Amino acid sequence: MSVIQGARERARREVTAAIKDEARRQLATEGAAKLSLRAVARELGMVSSALYRYFPSRDDLLTALIIDAYDAVGEAAEHALAGAGAGAAPVARWTAVCRAVRGWALEHPHEYALIYGSPVPGYAAPQATTASAARVGLALIGVVEDAYPADVSPAPAAPSLPHEVLDDAEELRKTLDVRLPAPVLAEIAAAWAELFGLVSFEVFGQFNRVIEARDAFFARATTRLAQNVGLAVGEE
Repeated sequence: MSVIQGARERARREVTAAIKDEARRQLATEGAAKLSLRAVARELGMVSSALYRYFPSRDDLLTALIIDAYDAVGEAAEHALAGAGAGAAPVARWTAVCRAVRGWALEHPHEYALIYGSPVPGYAAPQATTASAARVGLALIGVVEDAYPADVSPAPAAPSLPHEVLDDAEELRKTLDVRLPAPVLAEIAAAWAELFGLVSFEVFGQFNRVIEARDAFFARATTRLAQNVGLAVGEE
């Protein structure tokens, strides 16, 4: 790459970052539904036609912000998992991922709302967001897969799972190429949804005047989720 090409690439990255930063500011003040490329351009002192060279439409900008948010919470989860250490008890690794998700969400409520709040009217997330969105779920699956079978018992609710759910879990197992049985994978999917339900209740204020001891409540809830997926719960 020539010096000129390198300078152009750096300039493009810098402008792209500035556009995203201003868009995130608008998310915080106006909400995703009111995100406007013209408003972003105006705040940055750009003409709209120049901004369109970076993001051809509002949906393209939204998609970039969504991918960034999914990657950020996924990276937080993966970093926490690595920090817990491969030799840590499975439940300690599981709860480390859960705490990281909660911590990121509380520090970045507007970005969390973009990916786990109300859908943006007129916007449909493209397939390009899928890999980033899966990172937290894959981290949780990895914890259980690493512990299986020595530290994982069959999911207690497995005998009562509807066959349609087991069929879906089996398809997911094949897609992800994991060695966990379909019933265990179904319980992980439920735990993944419950984790984000807990986080959403806290971020969006549903726990106000209901649950005040939130650290302790979250710790107990995520330990219960570890039990639900079959992890042996003892000393962390």
